[in-house]
Amino acid sequence: MLSTPARGAAALLGAAVLATLTACGAAPEEPADQAGGKGAGVAVKANVATSAADFGGLEALVKQAEKEGELHVIALPPDWANYGEVIKAFEAKYKIKIKSENPDASSSDEIAAVKSRKGQDRAPDVLDLGIAFARSGAEEGLFAPYKVTAWDKIPAAQKDADARWYNDYGGYVSIGCDAKRIKNCPQTFADLLKPEYKGKVALNGNPTKSGSAFGGVYAAALANKGSFADIQPGIDFFGKLKKSGNFIPVESTPATVEKGETPISIDWDYLNAGYADQFKSKGVDWKVAIPSDGVYAQFYSQAVNKDAPHPAAARLWMEYLYSPEGQNLWLKGYARPVLLPSMTEDGTVDQNFVAKLPKVAGTPSFPASAELDQAKATLAEKWDKAVS
Repeated sequence: MLSTPARGAAALLGAAVLATLTACGAAPEEPADQAGGKGAGVAVKANVATSAADFGGLEALVKQAEKEGELHVIALPPDWANYGEVIKAFEAKYKIKIKSENPDASSSDEIAAVKSRKGQDRAPDVLDLGIAFARSGAEEGLFAPYKVTAWDKIPAAQKDADARWYNDYGGYVSIGCDAKRIKNCPQTFADLLKPEYKGKVALNGNPTKSGSAFGGVYAAALANKGSFADIQPGIDFFGKLKKSGNFIPVESTPATVEKGETPISIDWDYLNAGYADQFKSKGVDWKVAIPSDGVYAQFYSQAVNKDAPHPAAARLWMEYLYSPEGQNLWLKGYARPVLLPSMTEDGTVDQNFVAKLPKVAGTPSFPASAELDQAKATLAEKWDKAVS
């Protein structure tokens, strides 16, 4: 994902949560047999359904989704926030085959696929996007409004008022380091400028396309007297890092981490923590530090393609992701699920997974919508020149 591996940004993140920016709609009624719902005049066509109630209930939604039989996803790496297990669990629970395309695509690639494949059966049904891309996609009218059953439990600051997107899981920008190749692992952004890290520092993608890389530059800005309204110091920092020879133009991936090609990777803490587990048996001693000088947290957002070729399956996927089962699978992958507070309160959260989350001091804050827009525009204009 992201590249999304990028995928490209409120309360407390940890045993509490993350929270960020800021979903309803009605649909014309159709006979129940056209949507698989129960009761004439209750259900609507799947592509305009705005809740499970529009199908006649969750059971009717499942029936319609299984009738479609497929779900198309894009930019979902199996080792990203435990997506591999999420996909397998969904397929095991329902009679629906998931076709996963281009797992290492970026958020911008997802948006491009929605536009270029409009009306085609191979279009993506659902999207997992960095917050800036979720907002811009909604403004372009690309997403279908849909309220999952757990809608009221999602904090208002974490969802679009019109239900076109809502946050799902998130984490902190962190610095991953191969302790077998790096004698002294960096703990802060300031450390990354040290000569000993020449040719060793990487990002997970291009910040103009990747959510994780976008977060890395934002965190660097905060570490260098910038702000949510001013990401320029972060761009300048990476320009300086590139000039010193420390920053390398190699996208950090599980493969580059395992091979030692990116011994220092600025990425989400859930990805870096996952690498520590994933490669331990292969002799990689991967350490994770959340830089104290640039604490930045961000969620990823889910959305349904307005022209999804499998509209019922797309909505069932959303229901699954926001169920306790789906949310605990994010948690198992070291990501902090958006429903963590309510699940903690009602006892449905897996406390064993909570205990393994990377520890963070302090309470994160989040940029406003206008600030995200400005940061995205500034990166588009200034990034390539700074690191060329």
